[in-house]
Amino acid sequence: MSLHESQKRVLSGMRPTGRLHLGHYHGVLKNWVKLQHEYDCMFFVADWHALTTHYEDPGQIEEHVWTMVIDWLAAGVNPGSASLFIQSRVPEHAELHLLLSMMTPLSWLERVPSYKDQQAKLNERDLATYGFLGYPLLQSADILIYKAGHVPVGADQVPHVEMTREIARRFNHLYGKQSGFEQQAEEAIKKLGRKSGAIYRELRKEFLEKGSQESLEKAQAILREQSNISLGDRDRLYGYLEGGGKIILPEPQSLLTDSPVMPGLDGQKMSKSYNNTIALREAPALVEQKIKTMTTDPARVRRTDPGDPNKCPVFKLHEVYSAESTRDWVRQGCTTAGIGCIDCKRPLIDAVLEEQKPMRERARQYEENPDLVKSIVAEGCEKARNVAKATLEDVRAAMGLDYR
Repeated sequence: MSLHESQKRVLSGMRPTGRLHLGHYHGVLKNWVKLQHEYDCMFFVADWHALTTHYEDPGQIEEHVWTMVIDWLAAGVNPGSASLFIQSRVPEHAELHLLLSMMTPLSWLERVPSYKDQQAKLNERDLATYGFLGYPLLQSADILIYKAGHVPVGADQVPHVEMTREIARRFNHLYGKQSGFEQQAEEAIKKLGRKSGAIYRELRKEFLEKGSQESLEKAQAILREQSNISLGDRDRLYGYLEGGGKIILPEPQSLLTDSPVMPGLDGQKMSKSYNNTIALREAPALVEQKIKTMTTDPARVRRTDPGDPNKCPVFKLHEVYSAESTRDWVRQGCTTAGIGCIDCKRPLIDAVLEEQKPMRERARQYEENPDLVKSIVAEGCEKARNVAKATLEDVRAAMGLDYR
């Protein structure tokens, strides 16, 4: 696969931890549904990652895998537009993880912000394992094995992608300079033509001497537009541009996504650990019951007591689901005691049920036909393996391991 093609690929994954909730939908899945129409999307179930923190209790992983895939499909992820697969069904992830571990400094893993954060949050678990220390590198292998150009992440996950970029850069520096590389690159420049070749050289010089990002991007654009050079020469010139060797593993870019904090039933962030969630495919009667019994502003003891929407968890959900006119009605009615709390909750219940209705309808065919879900995943796994095998061939050749 060419570097130009890799820029069109998006990779993202989720750990199988059980039924997904509306926080997952608004934080991740809505974005996946949008991206699948703009990129070559590959979405995977990160079942090996689930073992990094729950290695002693793997019994529910299988059930959670299929439940989560159905939730993805229910949310609108289309297997005709995106590839859905399971991490452990593509063993090339593990081989690349092993090979990358040979050249990744230990300090890079120890400095990942979430490493110490997770240890503090999950202090009841024994996380003094190699798997937990190495999980950021496995994440990097997940991305690099598909030469994905973009990884959709929230701001807190950007360091993971940055580390992946550093690993790719180090790998290319160590293994991308074959004998005669510079001579081959110079010959490839001649194939660009006199004018394009001169511009390429000047932009390369500006980037290497002054670090001009604009010059780098202009030179990359020149290479993308070339139709008279081979894919090998194009990849060689991408690497030569940055002063290194041939780019074997492209550096991915963070695709920053708007990940709003979805409020739960108690006003905190919606999370299973807080037991404040509404499941993606929650039964309508249960949705109604959960919202009706939500805590409201404690100042509203009686129906006639005025309240403050800013102190009410229900209003936080209105900010996600309700139009401005409804929110104005709630503010006016709450602060003047013109409406009761049940009145306030009714349009919210209707809005959540309306959002979930197509999800439940889409899910029904998959719930009734588990073989259809397995068929979709099998097809996605086959595509993923084909891509992963090709990448590993490049990696083995670069590392001198292609003597099988």
